Amino acid sequence: MALAAALRVFWSKGYEGASLSDLTEAMGITRPSLYAAFGNKEALFRQALDLYEREKMAYIGYALDADTAKGVAQRLLHGAIETFAGECEPRGCLRVIASTACGTEAECIRDEVVERGQKVRALLIARMARALEEGDFNSPVDPEAMTNYLISVLQGMALQAGAGMSRDDLQRVVDTTLAIWPGR
Repeated sequence: MALAAALRVFWSKGYEGASLSDLTEAMGITRPSLYAAFGNKEALFRQALDLYEREKMAYIGYALDADTAKGVAQRLLHGAIETFAGECEPRGCLRVIASTACGTEAECIRDEVVERGQKVRALLIARMARALEEGDFNSPVDPEAMTNYLISVLQGMALQAGAGMSRDDLQRVVDTTLAIWPGR
């Protein structure tokens, strides 16, 4: 599938690093065909990002359905390892790459990625607030601070995976995070 090929290019090279030549070669199409089917590079990236979120980040919805806050964290962290350090995919996280590596000429892409991330963040804050109400934490916590902590760990894992950290080392990060989690 051409869109999946474009996703792999964006994921491995970032938005700005992915040239039209890289994209058309990977997709097996010509530039006019790319424009006819997907619009411009920006529109193609948005469609690739939609595919990434649907397929590679589906674990987020699964995580939010966990019975406890620690279960949410556990599912998020394990899903992240599978996505960020998979055998068959580029390493790291497309959203982290796109939000941190875009220059001023791609600011609209960065802004969109950040906005999408804020929607997930809001869902996590709401889930942590519910967990607090349900007694999942063994001490008073700030749901927003817990969410920021969890996102920081996830983003750190994405960067470390992209830099070559092994699955075993990422698993140790997960184990440590869950061992110090303040509650059930």
